Amino acid sequence: MGGSMGKGGSGKGMSLLDALPSLNAPLHVVMLGLDSAGKTTALYRLKFDQYLNTVPTIGFNCEKIKGTSGRCKGTSFLVWDVGGQEKLRPLWRSYTRCTDGIVFVVDSTDTERMDEAKMELVRTVRAPENHHVPILVLANKQDLPGARDAKQVEKSLGLWELGPSQLFHVQPSCAIIGDGLADGLECLYEMICKKKKITRSSHKSSKKR
Repeated sequence: MGGSMGKGGSGKGMSLLDALPSLNAPLHVVMLGLDSAGKTTALYRLKFDQYLNTVPTIGFNCEKIKGTSGRCKGTSFLVWDVGGQEKLRPLWRSYTRCTDGIVFVVDSTDTERMDEAKMELVRTVRAPENHHVPILVLANKQDLPGARDAKQVEKSLGLWELGPSQLFHVQPSCAIIGDGLADGLECLYEMICKKKKITRSSHKSSKKR
């Protein structure tokens, strides 16, 4: 399964020195999305590598998981899975402050609420504290009939409208069996590395002036 990545999202060409400073310090990631998108199912598939029957999240779940492939293998991620019901969405900003990355889970079959998902994603990304925070979009439920593919989800969410400096990746996935989750996490890690590299370069440039 393929996806699409915003400009420079692959992070290729960076040296080992450009990687994150310590595998012992977990990266903070917030998992958002509308209710019933499959966030909690994705979280526990990543945590335990098995399907767990879940109930709607009232509040949040928090788990530490480890990357299993590529450059992120062994890296710890502290993932906050926040409830997606409408009454809980105003709380999202409390969890995205100082986060390293955002995972936005979309039900690829729920065409009726795709505009609603776009509105919530744009609102989250454009909050000042989330400026340029890398975004992994999980285009979930790819196993079901009528699921939109990565390109269609990207277009429906208007991801390119977020600007050329916004790093994003759309990953087709099926949280129940785990397809695409590890690949998506690896892409998120690469984007976080790239973001940190850009930030360091900007700070060095500012000091030279």
